[in-house]
Amino acid sequence: MFPKNAWYVACTANEIDDKPLGRMICGEKLVLYRAAEGKAAALEDFCPHRGAPLSLGSVVEGKLVCGYHGLEMGCDGKTVAMPGQRVRGFPAIRSFPVIERYGFVWVWPGDPALSDPAKLHHLEWAESPDWAYGGGLFHIQCDYRLMIDNLMDLTHETYVHATSIGQKEIDETPTKTVTEGDTVTTARHMENIMAPPFWRMALRGNHLADDVPVDRWQICRFTPPSHVLIEVGVAHAGKGGYHADPAHKVSSIVVDFITPETETSIWYFWGMARNFQPHDKALTASIREGQGKIFSEDLEMLESQQRNLLAHPQRQLLKLNIDSGGVQSRRVIERLIAQEDEASSKQEVAE
Repeated sequence: MFPKNAWYVACTANEIDDKPLGRMICGEKLVLYRAAEGKAAALEDFCPHRGAPLSLGSVVEGKLVCGYHGLEMGCDGKTVAMPGQRVRGFPAIRSFPVIERYGFVWVWPGDPALSDPAKLHHLEWAESPDWAYGGGLFHIQCDYRLMIDNLMDLTHETYVHATSIGQKEIDETPTKTVTEGDTVTTARHMENIMAPPFWRMALRGNHLADDVPVDRWQICRFTPPSHVLIEVGVAHAGKGGYHADPAHKVSSIVVDFITPETETSIWYFWGMARNFQPHDKALTASIREGQGKIFSEDLEMLESQQRNLLAHPQRQLLKLNIDSGGVQSRRVIERLIAQEDEASSKQEVAE
């Protein structure tokens, strides 16, 4: 249902600063915590003594302590100690490769032997002082592919987000979709239009006029396993659009890290990175609030869509030209899952 040999966002860095965190990722129940020297770690959320969730325990001197009987676990999944008992011979539980980077904790739920930090996408905006970022997390009851469909076809903005970022010109402007390797890009460029409310606010935040025609762009990029980054912005009309000088535009990257929980639920890490007025904390808060309201509108639609699809599994859905980004993204996912299945079958035969 989802690729497992990949890096997924498991949590934000501060979610595990105070205590262990239980979270299901790609059908795997994990406990995430800070081990020795504050290093992020992830284990199977299962105490080998009596099966209690380790996420209900605590961290003492870098060791994860079960909250039921005090069994201590190391970050390699091996038992360390237990008051009055000999437990070092217990079989190890599963540990998961972890990377902490860009303010997130990433986990590899598949074969640990295949995990490679180099396979984690480089996010230049997350390391540059010229960019600011604000975001949040939603727990949504929908198939992760429905969210990818949603983000790779922004036509829905005209209707779902009519009071914030939607406008009729989105419907009227065709998109171009291209697949290169595992990356799918869908782009839409609108010229000489009036900015919708959210972008008028952003223009004012960058000390630009908000009541003049603008050129607007939306460039959606899907990369496996389930990440969508969207370049968005507006520039005063006639100044070069996407390529306009920064003095005439506001541009951002909508950040969408979609982590499957189950086949019909996700952890959705959303946010916006911007390269204008990066030190304006009030503007960051304002944009984050606006984005949160926008994404909450998607949440209601996606959960309702999922319920409909579960109630009518036999129904065939229409595919239109506006769906090309989502369709091609799904093809990439299907290919990667097939490759994993083939490799797993070969390994089983070899054993």
